[in-house]
Amino acid sequence: MDFQFNFAVDENENSEADAHFLLLCSPKDEQESRGKSREAADTAADSSPKLAAAKHQEEAASKKKLCVKAAKEHSIPEDLNKVLENKVMETVLDLSYVKLSVVEVTCSGDADSEGIVSKSVSSHSDLIPGVYEGGLKIWECTFDLMDYFSEAEIEFANKTVLDLGCGAGLLGIVALQGEAARVHFQDYNSTVIDEITLPNVVANCTSEGRRKDRKASKPPSKRPRKAEGSPDVLNRCRFFSGEWSQVSQLLLNSNKPSSKYDLILTSETIYNPDYYSALHDTLAQLLDRNGRVYLASKVHYFGVGGGVYLFEKFIEEKNVFTTRMVKTIDQGLQRCIMEIAFKNSC
Repeated sequence: MDFQFNFAVDENENSEADAHFLLLCSPKDEQESRGKSREAADTAADSSPKLAAAKHQEEAASKKKLCVKAAKEHSIPEDLNKVLENKVMETVLDLSYVKLSVVEVTCSGDADSEGIVSKSVSSHSDLIPGVYEGGLKIWECTFDLMDYFSEAEIEFANKTVLDLGCGAGLLGIVALQGEAARVHFQDYNSTVIDEITLPNVVANCTSEGRRKDRKASKPPSKRPRKAEGSPDVLNRCRFFSGEWSQVSQLLLNSNKPSSKYDLILTSETIYNPDYYSALHDTLAQLLDRNGRVYLASKVHYFGVGGGVYLFEKFIEEKNVFTTRMVKTIDQGLQRCIMEIAFKNSC
């Protein structure tokens, strides 16, 4: 099975998004931080140098905290029809997924509490670091990884799986269909989980959503989707939003079953080198000792600086994992799939 879908941003779109990578916080947070800095400076002028230095350090720490998105677990509503309400679904490779253009029109108010839909649309950007990390878009390497699962006959049965930076959640849905014991979904933005990931999982876990006679070439259904009953598949799922380090701590402190995963699946999450440390630590904390990470990525992300080989070098320097390139795709911009495992694992 060879997937030829390309949902990636083209180079022109990337160039529009590049300017946003200069931001560490949202504009509002930055403005508030500057105001606090000026206030601290005025106070420091009448104080001792030590007090001024202490206030400066406190201000820097406060500004840093503004950029950390706390972890949150999302509950699955009892009425699954509410999850699919006002959603228009498209299909590709026998999987259903929410049509983004409809979400952009209908998602507002409390449904877009983070404001990421409006900000993404108004700025014509698929990435606003610290605000929105691309989860509303299906990126092409997702399909590369799905293709590899089929080629390599990756076994999901009875495995615990984490779809890290899940976005649409297609990788985790494939694991669910492969009879994984548990599948957890994580995305930076809570809006993505509520409006994209959860509806996609529900749609693919209903009797209608799991029909195997649908073709990728069929036009999207315009009929409202209904969840027919409460599929037991959802009992194997949990959904999380927030920064990786925060989600890791939430999982590790949970009293629920072991937070270690046999498989961690992630696609196009290494575009920004600033995130490498948090990603590496998350993998080290959450991967089972004999587990595997399958990471799909472009070789290089122009204007952002990240890519496969830079992340591979970062891992080598940390000396915790071993890496192996299991597939290279040369069509268009070169892309790779990397397998990551602990050193001395089975």
